[in-house]
Amino acid sequence: MTDTTYLKKRVGQCCRHMDDEGLDVLLLTKPANMFYLTGDGRLCAYAMITRDGKVALGVPSTDVADVTAAARFDHITGFEDEVGMIHSIAHYFSHFAIAEGSVGLEYTFLTQSMMGMLTHPHAKPEGVAPRDCTHILSAMRMVKEPAELGRLRAAAAVADAGMAAAVSAVKAGATESQVAAAAEYAMRHAGAEDFWRSYVSSGPRTNIAHGLPTNRELEAGDLVMIDIHPIVGGYSSDICRTVCVGAPTAEQQAAYDLYLRAQQATIAKIRAGVGMVELEQTMHGILGDAGHGDHVFGPPIHGVGIEFEEAPLPPGHAFFHGEKEPPPLPANAVISVGNCGLYTGPWGVRVEDTNIVGQDGPETLTRYPRELVPA
Repeated sequence: MTDTTYLKKRVGQCCRHMDDEGLDVLLLTKPANMFYLTGDGRLCAYAMITRDGKVALGVPSTDVADVTAAARFDHITGFEDEVGMIHSIAHYFSHFAIAEGSVGLEYTFLTQSMMGMLTHPHAKPEGVAPRDCTHILSAMRMVKEPAELGRLRAAAAVADAGMAAAVSAVKAGATESQVAAAAEYAMRHAGAEDFWRSYVSSGPRTNIAHGLPTNRELEAGDLVMIDIHPIVGGYSSDICRTVCVGAPTAEQQAAYDLYLRAQQATIAKIRAGVGMVELEQTMHGILGDAGHGDHVFGPPIHGVGIEFEEAPLPPGHAFFHGEKEPPPLPANAVISVGNCGLYTGPWGVRVEDTNIVGQDGPETLTRYPRELVPA
């Protein structure tokens, strides 16, 4: 199927979900969701999807030609500012004759001020009640189509190239920021059109959950934690490696070997029908049995797709993100394993890889070597 056919099919599936939920229209502003249903997602824009499958877009007037070339829609309008955006939303409600019922909004994406704008009396008819539609798009995006898997594989290859460049830049005297720059430069040259925030931390800073790069200079004996997330064709990858500047101590090597064993044992359990809780408990259990139960922070697993962190999420993490508890993993969901590290106090270690859930086992997409001392 062509991309346009995929988009039309997705809108049809979305309409069936809307019917099940009793929603008359969706008003989406999250770029990832707009991209999934229309083929284009950007900030300062919106998509309106009616229950009978009509798609209307509102974008800055400067962007109309660009969006017209990239997206699938039935109607498009441009606006000059926020007031114009509000009036264009009101126009579409009138055009589609929606004066009462319910409109689905992405509660977990909207700030309070954005919510106020989308529900402003000059935008939304008084008889239309807002309701959360976060879970509809999350459920739809969980199972990847063949074309999506192809883009995820391409993103993983770019992630491997970025990691190779980052690890090559790890040497005493280099800064965390320079390591991140090496990764990002390589990812752009390998085909990434963008990337999510890069995390590079070193020495004692590897003991924090997600260390943003600083100008700290690497020192001999430091562990360096590198976590990068390229975007290729609108789809992401997630890879993390920990390497040492020089020779690690016996304690550092032992902790790294333990973490890698826990991560790989968890990945080995990935298959259609397995639960996120079982995977999470596998990883935490191995670390806990080795006496590190108090040295783990956060969920070790999350979904990957258009965003580098999306559904499915473990139940506790899902609640925090406003998502529903995930079902047993379906085939062709994509998950990352290794999102949380082993934080000992003086330093931490982490290894993370992106995987496709297969019917009988995993396909690990990110393949850069997992070695504390790079070859």
